Amino acid sequence: MSTEASSSAVVPIPTGVTVRLEGRTVTVKGPLGSVARPFPSDAITLTPSAGQITLTLTIPPNRKRARALLHTWEAHLRNLTGGVTKGFEARMKVVAAHFPMKVQAKEGSLLIENFLGEKHPRIAPLIAGVRASVEGDFVTLSGPDVEQVGQSAANIERTTHIRDYDPRVFQDGIYIVERARLKEA
Repeated sequence: MSTEASSSAVVPIPTGVTVRLEGRTVTVKGPLGSVARPFPSDAITLTPSAGQITLTLTIPPNRKRARALLHTWEAHLRNLTGGVTKGFEARMKVVAAHFPMKVQAKEGSLLIENFLGEKHPRIAPLIAGVRASVEGDFVTLSGPDVEQVGQSAANIERTTHIRDYDPRVFQDGIYIVERARLKEA
């Protein structure tokens, strides 16, 4: 079985998106904002041109790890360009079995009141650039960077983590039901 290893990959750039490479940082700007990501690999060179980005391996491509690195960065660049055009979205479910919880989206955070009957509200920080909206029992997080949306969801889930109670009985909390994914067009 002879498979020819690829030494380059091409990622198309949607219209209205600009890609800039400054040193070891890739910055992608689009209609929903801009996202910058460090590009620490010496094994791949990036070449932005009109309408596409070309990734080229500078090491022999016949190694499994070299191909994995190439395809990983291809996926990162697809996520960057998709995030600034469509955006990413994660959904979370509010579960309040014992005490009615009140959840509000504030500027840069999520305010959780009356969690397990506590007198003081819990505050879950959102990473800059991530927006939260509360609709009934669901919290929707959206933003241009998949890592920031996912980390904000993890911060919220961690804020409502219950200690010193049996988790089989006390299932109250805010849980991720849909991980960060590209929004539908």
